[in-house]
Amino acid sequence: MRDRPGHGVTLSYYDFGQTPFFALQADQRVSYCLYVPKDYEEDGDKTYGLAVLMHGTGRTATAYRDGFMDFAEANDCILLAPLFPAGLISPGELSNYKRLAFHDMRFDLLLLAMVDEVKAKYRVRADRFLMFGFSGGGHFVHRFLYVHPERLLGVSIGAPGSVTLLNWDYDWWVGLRDFEARFGRPVDLAAMRRVAVQMVIGGDDTETWEIVTKPTDPGWMDGADLAGGNRQERMRSLRDSFERHGIAVRHDIVPGIGHEGTRVLEPVKDFFAHTLAAAP
Repeated sequence: MRDRPGHGVTLSYYDFGQTPFFALQADQRVSYCLYVPKDYEEDGDKTYGLAVLMHGTGRTATAYRDGFMDFAEANDCILLAPLFPAGLISPGELSNYKRLAFHDMRFDLLLLAMVDEVKAKYRVRADRFLMFGFSGGGHFVHRFLYVHPERLLGVSIGAPGSVTLLNWDYDWWVGLRDFEARFGRPVDLAAMRRVAVQMVIGGDDTETWEIVTKPTDPGWMDGADLAGGNRQERMRSLRDSFERHGIAVRHDIVPGIGHEGTRVLEPVKDFFAHTLAAAP
């Protein structure tokens, strides 16, 4: 227990600061860790914002959590870093969460269950939250935006290898033709326009070895090359797709950086801070 007033009554030492990973009680196959600012008092009345930081294929959840700790302290924000392990259901499978649904698992709904669990434990404004993801995390967060725009205050989409365009001529994940059948609701463009959107990528992020570019690549489907041949082109295509539908986008290109998620965090923190400051 922390020898400090207000800490350790119901919550323990491990519920503050950099927490361990907690199994999600709704589905213990997945877990999450937190960062809780130093001034959080269990018996206080101050409320905090919430930022969700989605890992990429490498599952480096704590790297993003730790990289945003200064932002959390400066902006009174609790950080939630989910962990969706590799190899769920199918041994060796790496991309289970990126398209939101995999076998019996809906990763978007599991994320919302994590948010509910955090809201029950802390004084956090969780009805609308911030979300960032880079690479595989960028896959997840822009698709989460399509399904749950009403839950997002702002979303930062970092360098996804494949993107889902606002295009109703192709099926999911390339487009949205079968979106309502898959997710039980149509895309709400009006709600998406109320979300602050950033797209961020390193200026030297041009390698293609990890992304689907041709029919012989695993994961290919019709239209997989529709958005372009590398991450730069695909991010521009996603930006243009959003803007054609009246969704404003802040597009940050970080010079001298390749595909390195932890090196693009400063413009994301700036975007998050401005989004929080502008929130009603």
